[in-house]
Parts: sequence; C-alpha cells; structure tokens
Amino acid sequence: MTGPSQPVPPPGWYPDPDGAQGVVRWWSGSGWSDVTTPAGPGVDVQTSAMLAPPRPAEVLSSDPRPVPSRRRRPTWVVPLLALAVVVAVVVGLVVHDSGGRPTTAATATPGPSLPSSPASPSFPPGTVRIIDTAAGISYPFLGEGWQEWAFGPQVETTQTAGEYFTTQEHTPDNSMFIAQVTSGPLSQGLGWTGTASLGSTVASVADLVRLAYYPGPNEQKVKRDEARTIDGHPAHLYEFDLSWHVTGYDSTGERAALLLIDVGRPAPALLYISIPNTHAELYSVVDQLLASVKVL
Repeated sequence: MTGPSQPVPPPGWYPDPDGAQGVVRWWSGSGWSDVTTPAGPGVDVQTSAMLAPPRPAEVLSSDPRPVPSRRRRPTWVVPLLALAVVVAVVVGLVVHDSGGRPTTAATATPGPSLPSSPASPSFPPGTVRIIDTAAGISYPFLGEGWQEWAFGPQVETTQTAGEYFTTQEHTPDNSMFIAQVTSGPLSQGLGWTGTASLGSTVASVADLVRLAYYPGPNEQKVKRDEARTIDGHPAHLYEFDLSWHVTGYDSTGERAALLLIDVGRPAPALLYISIPNTHAELYSVVDQLLASVKVL
C-alpha cells in the first residue's frame, strides 16, 4: 500500500506491470486499467518505482452480467488504501415515456425507436432527460429500449452516467457489443489544462477510446473536429467513423462523437455517443443529442 510520504503516480501510460515487453498499460491514478498499447511514437510513456512491482490482485464483481465492450471495457483495480471516495453518479429522470418497442432485426439485436423530429434537431417538449450532476450536464433519454448505464466508470471519465442498448450479445472476447450515450467528468492525464486545450484534449480522448473499445485493426475517418458553444459554455466536438473487418463481430464499423465542454469545474464534462453500423439508422440521433445538451 502507499505510505503517506510516497506520492501516487499521476494517470498515464506506464510499462506493463505484467512484464510484457514493449507494452504499456494505462494507470488511472488509483489503479491499473485493462487498456494496453505498444510503446512507440506518439505514446508518452512514464516511469515510477511504485508501479514496478507485480500488478495487484483485481477486485472481482459479484454481478454475473458480462461487462459491455466494443473490444473490452476496463476492469479497474482498487488499491486497499483509497485516495478518494467514488461518489455514485446521480441520474435524474423526468417521468415520461418517449419511445416505442424496438422492431425485430434479422441479424442484430433490435434498436430502440427514437423521437421523431424531421424538421428540427431538437427533441419534443417533455422528453425525459438524464441529469448527470457529476459532470454538470443533462441530455435526452432516448426512449424505451435504451437502459440506464449500470456498468461503472470508464477509462475516459471518473464517473459515468448515461444510457445504452445491446447490439450483440456475444463477441469474440466474451463480452457484449453496445450502442451508448454516456457522460462524466473527464479523467486526469488526458491533457486538460483549461479552455484553450479543449481541442487537443478531446482528440486525445478519441485516441484512447479507439484503442480501448473497438475491434482492431480499424481505420478512422474524422467527420468533424470543431469548436462549439454549448448552452453558453465553450466546447469542442470530435466526431469520427471507424471501420473494421474482424471475424465474429456483427458490425463492421461505428460512428462516434465526443463532445468536451468546459462547464466551469476542475474537470470538463465529456459526452460520448457511439453507435455501431448495424444500427446506422440511429446516426441521426447524434446531431439531435448535440443540439439538446444543457449545462447545469
């Protein structure tokens, strides 16, 4: 355990504690993630004597449900001496049913129906909203067929709220494939230094989630990389399409959008939208959601 005189290493890439040669693993600042990458150009590798010993034993969840994953979701290792108490994200939902039952699809899990707004990117008045108090933002709940996020924080955020639905029950790595709309305060170590770093930081987040959650190898095509204003607050949008051909996956690509918002707190708010191309009919929800985000 860490003594009071030993500073805890900051989040970042460190040599793999399992000893894999030429591989680095993401350290969250409080534990190891399950995300690794080859060390090489563009990867800022840090070193720490504290992180050289063998990797601590993982705390296993008693929840029998598989953790949803595009490639794999990080499994967090919690040190016995906690440096902070993880406060559960309070998600407020206004009672309102805005969706219908999903229709049956032949080769993929059916997707939920969405509010219809052909003439406007906004949602109808009274639409359910997810209130992410930890991040400081709110956005629409997409209706029946979507479920409230219940899998804990992800590598890109310190706490995670949002919604998802399963698009493939079993993948080659024994996890689920999902569509998601999630949010939370940005994790440390991703380059955030203030408003001027919004663009570079969200690009770093895109690199991280591409590595962590999607089948590889894959190809990326950036659709939008632009500054925005969200409810009077500076923000930056990074939207991209990924494509792959990996045996065992129903999807061959995905559209993802990352919106980073300076909400006036120590950590900016991150909204993460990602939809597999098995449900490409839902791509239009990206602009609907982006236009409907509010800062608390």
